[in-house]
Amino acid sequence: MRRLRDAAVRLDRATPPTRERAIDGLRATAISGIVLGHWMVAALVVWQDGGLRGSSPLPALPWIGPIGWGVQLLALFFLVGGYVAARSRGSADYPAWLTARVYRLGRPVVLVMALWGVLVGVLPLLGVPQVTVRTGAVLVLQPLWFIGVFLVITALTKVLLAADRRFGAAAALIPLAVVGLIDLARFGPWGAAVPVGIGYVNAIPAWMFAFQLGISWAHGRLRRPLAVALLIVGAVGLLVLVTRLGYPAAPIGYPGAERSNLNPPSLFVPVLAMAQIGVAVLLRDRLDRLLRRPLPWAGIAVLNMNALTVFCWHLTALFVVSAVGAAVWGVVPGLTSVPDSGGWLLARVPWILLFAVVLAPLSAALHRFERPWSGTLLGSWPVRAAVGAAATGYAGAMIILL
Repeated sequence: MRRLRDAAVRLDRATPPTRERAIDGLRATAISGIVLGHWMVAALVVWQDGGLRGSSPLPALPWIGPIGWGVQLLALFFLVGGYVAARSRGSADYPAWLTARVYRLGRPVVLVMALWGVLVGVLPLLGVPQVTVRTGAVLVLQPLWFIGVFLVITALTKVLLAADRRFGAAAALIPLAVVGLIDLARFGPWGAAVPVGIGYVNAIPAWMFAFQLGISWAHGRLRRPLAVALLIVGAVGLLVLVTRLGYPAAPIGYPGAERSNLNPPSLFVPVLAMAQIGVAVLLRDRLDRLLRRPLPWAGIAVLNMNALTVFCWHLTALFVVSAVGAAVWGVVPGLTSVPDSGGWLLARVPWILLFAVVLAPLSAALHRFERPWSGTLLGSWPVRAAVGAAATGYAGAMIILL
């Protein structure tokens, strides 16, 4: 413990005084919430044929849906993304700034896709059931959509900065209105005549709402009165959507659900973001004071240094533990058993700790590749070409499997 405290103190002293620790804290909180939420509701269940298939406790335990409102914190990641984009953009050359951010976000995604491109071909040769391989490959792919959406919105930063200069925080009403109109078309009186795929138009504006508010926050326009208003409107809006307008209470979808708030995104996404952003702004000063202490700051700093790696690999850790458990023990309570009771949730907790144990060395080994690959084992062009080919193979396999 003394060595840990000493290391935390050294990290604290090495942190520039201009570092906005609360912003880092919000990013780390968002990633932690997303990872914990996935580990809690993404179950891989052993079926009669011995293979693993995806399941969820949400159909059997609908009361845990609203708990997800405090765990599905992806909006905070977009909020921080907008804040950081507004601060880092400055007078930098825009193409160079954007290129650097695209590479920064893209490297971890390409790497995890490359590994799974290899695993999709190798695991069946090792005797892993084909259905298990498919389940794992699809499971890992599902959250990666967020990186693509984040990249698209980041590419629009110049436009969003201009909108903030012109309209202030009210600029966020534009994507909010788009999402509302799309939902009206989908679920209104003429919904039966609307193409099913129109909901995916919301993929950008639903998350742009939080990014746009992050830009306003960086420019000092998202102050306490507005934060209180966002919290109240968001909380009331959630209740109205769920209790009066037929929106699911769970922020994410699950197998067998008639509707999903996330696939495609619905009005539920920016309304939940309102409440979460209101809380984040109101708690910023307290969070900053907490993170002036060396030990809390050390944990946040380490997680931030590994944020994208943790996000990209956390479901691989879940798959590894579940696949090994199924191979060794078969049906394991809380791991590969059917998630149909509160007892399953209790049994899940120790497995979450094991997921974290597996993820930690993965992150430690792979976070280096969030930075430029020159000087690493991926630095040569032949190796990069092999990585690109494997990632392309994974993408192709997903097109076939899906």
